[in-house]
Amino acid sequence: MASSAETRFHDPADLSPSELARLEDLDAPALIDWAFSRYGLGVQVASSLAVEDVVLMHLAVKRAGPEVRVFTLDTGRLNQETYDMLDRVKATLGVAPRVFFPDSQAVERYVNDHGANAFYDSVELRKACCAIRKVAPLARALADAPAWLTGLRRDQSVTRAALRKVEVDSSGRVKVAPLSDWTEEQVWAYCREHRLPANALHAQGYPSIGCAPCTRAVAPGEHARAGRWWWEDASSKECGLHTKG
Repeated sequence: MASSAETRFHDPADLSPSELARLEDLDAPALIDWAFSRYGLGVQVASSLAVEDVVLMHLAVKRAGPEVRVFTLDTGRLNQETYDMLDRVKATLGVAPRVFFPDSQAVERYVNDHGANAFYDSVELRKACCAIRKVAPLARALADAPAWLTGLRRDQSVTRAALRKVEVDSSGRVKVAPLSDWTEEQVWAYCREHRLPANALHAQGYPSIGCAPCTRAVAPGEHARAGRWWWEDASSKECGLHTKG
């Protein structure tokens, strides 16, 4: 199959405005049912191994069975608590996320040219690091996927406030966010009700899970994404995985 950059899965017109409006009214289980009914097991489920994504995986397995395709991105700079979740998720859900890594030569070039922690120096260098460690591996993970599910929620940050439940990206790939209208309280209630594993970082004050040097615990009353790239303006706090175009 051609690379993801060459393959166009859908024309945005395939999903009419009326269809997109109808999908906005569906709850998470119904939206997941729609995605698997329309795109089959080609649907990929993205997971950062944070609580939202564990809930999303559980919902997907309930709707489509243990053959669901789940993936996670190992940037090479994750916390040990996140690696521990791989075994916990497999034991609980019966699904082993497939792990995608960055290209080692690209990482070497970045570190040799700019330094191991150059992402602190500018937004441009931080985004360049994210492009190598996250965006490029994501493209490989989704190479043959017509659609994917994410655990994004609107109340996570100002950059996600206008998130739609179903979008079509520039490659024509359909991106579905079944939990987009869930609150943090709803996510945790579902996690407790179904006795799902939770990343130990959450109990240490990390509402958002990312790379260790780019994520810190937040103080009481701080926004959930305040610990991500905390040295940057809130309007720039995305890594490129969830930007359009």
